[in-house]
Amino acid sequence: MAQITAALVKELREKTGAGMMDCKKALTECDGDVALAIDWLREKGIAKAAKKADRIAADGLTKAAVEGNKSVVVEVNSETDFVAKNEQFLNLIDVVSAEILLKEPADVDAALALDINGKSVNDIIVDATATIGEKITLRRFEIIKKADNDVFGYYIHMGGKISAVSVLSGNATFEVAKDIAMQVASMNPSYISRNHMPAEVVEKERDIQLEILKNDESLAGKPEKVLAGIVEGRLSKSLQDMCLVDQPFFKDPNLKVSQYLKEKGVDVVSFVRYAVGEGIEKKEENFAEEVQKAAMVK
Repeated sequence: MAQITAALVKELREKTGAGMMDCKKALTECDGDVALAIDWLREKGIAKAAKKADRIAADGLTKAAVEGNKSVVVEVNSETDFVAKNEQFLNLIDVVSAEILLKEPADVDAALALDINGKSVNDIIVDATATIGEKITLRRFEIIKKADNDVFGYYIHMGGKISAVSVLSGNATFEVAKDIAMQVASMNPSYISRNHMPAEVVEKERDIQLEILKNDESLAGKPEKVLAGIVEGRLSKSLQDMCLVDQPFFKDPNLKVSQYLKEKGVDVVSFVRYAVGEGIEKKEENFAEEVQKAAMVK
């Protein structure tokens, strides 16, 4: 058996663009023969998939799943919305989310290393990338746990464009918990209430409101006490949308979420919301320009 050196792995990586572990595995399977290893990677679809590694995968789906006292929200990305409707892609996110929920990996790297019927999650994703023809990535996940007396609510919007999970305590039912998950999905709060908001977030927003006030000539000469009151009023209004309990309830805008919760005798313990591609800078494509460029090439 040939020794698989770091130099061999590096050479294969440079020639195929495949990952280090895939290159090491290919060289091991091919007894250190780089040429055979390249063929091995191509046969497995890994070299083909590696060529897509620099593409931006900003579409895809999220998924929420619940099992007993555990829940998970997962995001798996693809390059286009079209692929997100592919049956293989839908099956992939189902399988991956179920495995994560079952085995509770610590992070994405640990999740990619999970074994499913003799194959790692990473290998399954690489195979899907090669078969489907687009870069596919497991971007993130979050496992949520609850106490025995608490209740999960979950909501998946537009087949997985947004997924939300809520945990409620008190006299909660699934219907009420689902209402809160729908509220979270539609109104995108950042915190349960002001009490859950980090002090630095509040102070940063207060500083912003103070700067706005300084530049407002109509308030020049007002007493400090009056100005302080205006700042706090504006601060409360600007922070309101960030806090779940301060938002208008989506089923009845005349009702605050806090009032709805009080009527039902429940409290929100936690929530998680994922929207596909949030925070990813998506490459803008201009089809007309691409056609013009193609026409100019002789």
